[in-house]
Amino acid sequence: MHMTFDGSGGISIAASLVGDGLGRPPVLLAHGGGQTRRTWRKTMQQLAQHGYRSLAIDMRGHGESDWAAPDQYRFADFGKDILAVCDRLDQRPHVIGASLGGLAALVAEGAVRPGSFASLTLVDVAPEMDPEGVSRIVGFMNAHVERGFASYDEAAEAIADYMPNREKRGASEGLKSYLRLDADQRYRWHWDPGFLNHMAARREQDYAQAQAAACALALPVHLVRGGSSDLISLEAAKRFVATVPGAQFTDVSGAGHMVVGDDNDVFSRAILEFLESQAEPETIA
Repeated sequence: MHMTFDGSGGISIAASLVGDGLGRPPVLLAHGGGQTRRTWRKTMQQLAQHGYRSLAIDMRGHGESDWAAPDQYRFADFGKDILAVCDRLDQRPHVIGASLGGLAALVAEGAVRPGSFASLTLVDVAPEMDPEGVSRIVGFMNAHVERGFASYDEAAEAIADYMPNREKRGASEGLKSYLRLDADQRYRWHWDPGFLNHMAARREQDYAQAQAAACALALPVHLVRGGSSDLISLEAAKRFVATVPGAQFTDVSGAGHMVVGDDNDVFSRAILEFLESQAEPETIA
C-alpha cells in the first residue's frame, strides 16, 4: 500500500506498507544513497510472511519523495524525516537502514532523539568507512548524472561494469524504478544530484556526528556487513560492535556493499533472527 508522510521541514516522504502484523512493533526500512524504497521489496515480503508489517520509505531527494534545498541533505536531515515517520506509527519501530539510511537512522537515534526506535539494524555501514570505497561508489553515482542513459539496457550495462563480480541482471523492473525519464528522453537516476555535492562538502562533520551518536546508543543494535564489502572493513565493523554494548554482528559471506540485493535470502534470515530475538517472551499466568 502506498502512503505519504510529512517529513522534516515540510518534505513529502513516499512510503510503501506491506503486511499487517498487528500487535508487534512495525519495521521501518531506509534505503541507501541513490536507491529507492523498492530496494527492500523481497525483504518486506519475507517480513510479512513471518507476521511483521514493514514500511519502506523513499529518503528525501530520492524516488517519489520531495527534493530538498541543497543545504538540507545532512545525516540529521534524513534522520529527522525518519523520526517524523516514527511519530505517525502506533509503536516504536524496529529500524533497518542501509548505507546512507543507516547513518541517518544512527544519528536520529543516537543524537537527535534517543529512545525513538525499538532496535536499530545497520546494513554495511558504520561511522568508520573506507575512503577509497566511498570515493568509488560516489564516482559511479556521479558518472552518469548529466548525460544519463539512452535506455534501461544501457543503465544495466553501467551497473554490470561497476559490479563485475555480480551476476549480470539486465533491465529488471527493480532497475527501472531507480530511473526517471526526463524531457530530453534520457533516463537518469531517480534522485536529486544535488544531495551528493552537499554531502561531500559536509562529510567530515557528518561522520563525526555519526561517531558521537554511535557512542550514545542505548538500544538493541545489529550490524550486517557484506563479507566482501569495500566500504566497511571487518576490523571497522568489529570496532563499531565493541563500541555498542550488546550489539550483534552478522557477516554475509560473498556479499558486497549491496548486501540486500547480493544475497537477499541470507540477509532476510539474519534480519528475522535478530527481530525474533527482540520479541518479548510470552508470560504464563
